[in-house]
Amino acid sequence: MTLQQLKYVVTVARTGSMSEASKELFISQPGLTTSIRELETEMGIKIFTRTNKGVVTSNEGERFLGYARQVLEQASLLEGVYKSGTKIKQQFCVSTQHYSFAVNAFVDLIRRFAGEEYDFSLRETETYEIIDDVAKMKSEIGILYLNSFNKDALMKIIKSKSLTFTELFTAKPHVFVSTDHPLADKKSVTMEELADYPYLSFEQGEHNSFYYSEEIFSTVGRTKNIRVTDRATLFNLLIGLNGYTVCSGVIDNELNGDNITAIPLDEEGSMKIGYIENKKILHSKLAEAYIEALKKHI
Repeated sequence: MTLQQLKYVVTVARTGSMSEASKELFISQPGLTTSIRELETEMGIKIFTRTNKGVVTSNEGERFLGYARQVLEQASLLEGVYKSGTKIKQQFCVSTQHYSFAVNAFVDLIRRFAGEEYDFSLRETETYEIIDDVAKMKSEIGILYLNSFNKDALMKIIKSKSLTFTELFTAKPHVFVSTDHPLADKKSVTMEELADYPYLSFEQGEHNSFYYSEEIFSTVGRTKNIRVTDRATLFNLLIGLNGYTVCSGVIDNELNGDNITAIPLDEEGSMKIGYIENKKILHSKLAEAYIEALKKHI
């Protein structure tokens, strides 16, 4: 196994095509195919499945790619330290549910390392993808919540993928509504008072199980449901339709605007919001800096 072969498989996985990868790597397609097959034989695994539409990474291949990316990143760091004139480009990725404090912490991280070269990614995505990203080492940190309903199911998955969960804080249930909403001036609201208004939640794709829901009380029946994929759309619909969403209550007016307010929800329950990480890798200085920024904003 060589670093060059690892670079080959990472490029093929990213492009999804042997022909595209060969062009990018300046190698013939037969040469690329042969090198990858030799690596598969040496490792005793099938990294890619060939189809008429290209190549698809196998389950064991995804796990292998997680390690391959780590090796290539470490090799790049070594070159940066010991080869004169080579600059180190900082790389960091976090996957998160839709929390404003996670974005604020990300902004702090970028400002802290503004004087250096960097390649950072912030993925606001589905709960399943957050766990999967950290398990496959695509992201170093994942941010999500646990409660009495989803804890057993999610912790079983988290532990099975050699991940750990660290709590950041516990939040009581709130709802986000427009400041012009008929209930906006109330000190607290009940489910009954919200029954006639549209309920907004984040789409969970193929894994749209109640356990993966980003909103607490996801099993409550509602007559008006709207699912979205991004935070901006959700807030626009809250304002335009007098809708609501169930949340942690943590809001940032600079990020989300001053026309959204949080109201306590009269329901028993809590959200333990925290981060997951992979036990197989050590914290990078970027991960440590990001966690430090998270704690500041919560």
